[in-house]
Amino acid sequence: MCILNSEDNNPAILRKSLLALADASAALEIGLPERELLLEKLSAFSNQFIDGLAVAPAYTEGTPDIAALQIDGQSKSIAEILTRYEKQVINLGIRTASGGHLGFIPGGAIYASALADFLAAISNEYVGVAHASPGGVAIENAVIDWLKKIFGFPTSALGNLASGGSIANLIALTAARDKYGVKNEKITKSVIYLSAQAHHCIHKSLRIIGLEDVVLRYVPLDEHYRMKAQDLEKMVLADKQKGLFPYLIVASAGTTDVGAIDPLSAIADIAEQQGLWLHVDAAYGGFFILTSKAVLMQGIERADSLVVDPHKGMFLPYGLGAVLVKDAQSILKSNRYAANYMQDTLHDDMNHDPANVSPELTKHFRGLRLWLPLQLHGLAPFVANLEEKLLLLRYFRAKLMELGFCLGPEPDLSVSYFWYPYARDENGFNRLLVQHIHEDGRVFFSSTTLNGKFVIRIAILAFRTKISTIDRALEMLVDCLAKTKQKMQ
Repeated sequence: MCILNSEDNNPAILRKSLLALADASAALEIGLPERELLLEKLSAFSNQFIDGLAVAPAYTEGTPDIAALQIDGQSKSIAEILTRYEKQVINLGIRTASGGHLGFIPGGAIYASALADFLAAISNEYVGVAHASPGGVAIENAVIDWLKKIFGFPTSALGNLASGGSIANLIALTAARDKYGVKNEKITKSVIYLSAQAHHCIHKSLRIIGLEDVVLRYVPLDEHYRMKAQDLEKMVLADKQKGLFPYLIVASAGTTDVGAIDPLSAIADIAEQQGLWLHVDAAYGGFFILTSKAVLMQGIERADSLVVDPHKGMFLPYGLGAVLVKDAQSILKSNRYAANYMQDTLHDDMNHDPANVSPELTKHFRGLRLWLPLQLHGLAPFVANLEEKLLLLRYFRAKLMELGFCLGPEPDLSVSYFWYPYARDENGFNRLLVQHIHEDGRVFFSSTTLNGKFVIRIAILAFRTKISTIDRALEMLVDCLAKTKQKMQ
């Protein structure tokens, strides 16, 4: 049905209104002189930030001025915006781009990835489907193919670049659910085996995908917090005898708390013999397969699904996790969907469209932030950085012993823990010590609790962490230790 012309639809009147709106909206298309000025100011700000990281505190306690960050709809200069960003964002909390970030699991924020994100934003490539950006999707899949080679996955496996390990794990666990048809009344009889050291995003993912009521079995751990494979096998066999449905094992290749790597080959044997899906969460530790620690990763190639975070082991800015799944049909069953308005995007190789192996349809061009640095630097500097972190932890632990600290067991990777022995209220002493460490802020440590003991975590992974950083951390520890002893007297 055609709409009849009316005064409101008069082309001449509409044209006049459109011309007026074009003038008002033109501010969003910034001209070349102003673009150059903005880039100059942003570049100067960025350079000052990077150059100052070596001496800036790694942690600063405080809260932002919320009013200064509210959106009032008024235009402001780039100078004012950057000033607010520096004062209210950069100068508060953990300076995660700093080499002094030795807590949680650091990443890095290499400069080349910032350039890649800039290019991705400027060109605004949509990489959900190849029809929209065949080259962009090709780069996403080139990164996935590179990961498959590193971890020994077959070329037939499918994968996706997600925002991080949480969504990547969600994708893998959903594929396993759908592969084994775990739904409805079958949920309460289905069994998942995991470690008490498994990342909490595993539990969150299970809740999100409707598996909150599955049976969870926590496999006993050895003194290094690794799964005991023999106990795992006994648990699976016992559950089968009870008429339950074991279907999934979640192993870790670098736990968050202590960096432990489960015995992957032995676990893979059990998974194959008993017909279970083996998922390996290698978000933190996966890329150490490129180093002298590769032997600890043996068996990872036998996993049915795998998660690894380039924003950890490849030192990228936050926002890039990856998942690989061997059974292509399971991940497609979970995620592939068609809509009439997207009929123009159909082509012969839809399986490799990122939107078909992920909950995301709108897809940020994440692959570029890893692809560009690898093209620019090659792989060697990344491997050297990983080897350096392993050696730095050995150095740090040796110096901690000289200071009288107690240490956790020999670490698998670059995460460990320590505490100071104190006869009266040892946990309280170490809590106060961490408080003083945070107040000092020269470097940042986090803490955790293991079997009721409060301990301080070392997590060395930031690419800017060097031996000078560790020396500075040791100086801080000496100062904070003296302060804590004085307070506890």
